[in-house]
Amino acid sequence: MTQPVLLKVSALKVAYGGIQAVKGVDFEVRQGELVSLIGANGAGKTTTLKAITGLQPVAGGEIEFMGKSIKGQGAWDLVKQGLVMVPEGRGCFTRMTITENLQMGAYVRDDTQQIEADIEKVFTIFPRLKERRSQLSGTMSGGEQQMLAMGRALMARPKVLLLDEPSMGLSPIMVDKIFEVVADIHQRGTTILLVEQNASRALQLANRGYVMESGEVTMNGDAKQLLNDPKVRAAYLGE
Repeated sequence: MTQPVLLKVSALKVAYGGIQAVKGVDFEVRQGELVSLIGANGAGKTTTLKAITGLQPVAGGEIEFMGKSIKGQGAWDLVKQGLVMVPEGRGCFTRMTITENLQMGAYVRDDTQQIEADIEKVFTIFPRLKERRSQLSGTMSGGEQQMLAMGRALMARPKVLLLDEPSMGLSPIMVDKIFEVVADIHQRGTTILLVEQNASRALQLANRGYVMESGEVTMNGDAKQLLNDPKVRAAYLGE
């Protein structure tokens, strides 16, 4: 049985000044999927995510979440509905502890006891955060901050989790760890849209993939097929 579509983007257009950054993009994410949106730096991937989450005005097209238009809605409202993004650059509250950052992730909720239980659940996914729960997040490494940003997003109980370049700027060992965690979160039942420059790793994790070039989706399909496609391998995997 085909799972319902949770996020659907149709003919999306975004412009900066007179420059068309996203030129009529279409894609969808179904319940339970991990979908990767890959492409080189400047392809329009992050701009697309910002448009979905209300951080960038939309010049045309439609964005639907759970079957309803969310075009133009603010990030606050979208988080309450279950659409949650981990932004590029992580955005941790550097003068707060790890635990306080996680509590901030649950700001749209009022079920206090369940929030505490969810913090413990995040600590089982990220044991490194548990060890440092009282540490200020600004004193952590980039990889640890990425884990915290992901944990904080999970505290909002997302129906769809949007990850924007989670491996960017991290050491190779930490990149391995972050992709392990993304796979773990997906296996635990979270639907994920992963935007990532590391095409090989992103497609290895995904059910389906979309390739973006110069603001357009140029290829899409089963992730394993894309991973083995000669054009994708030549463009993104250096083969």
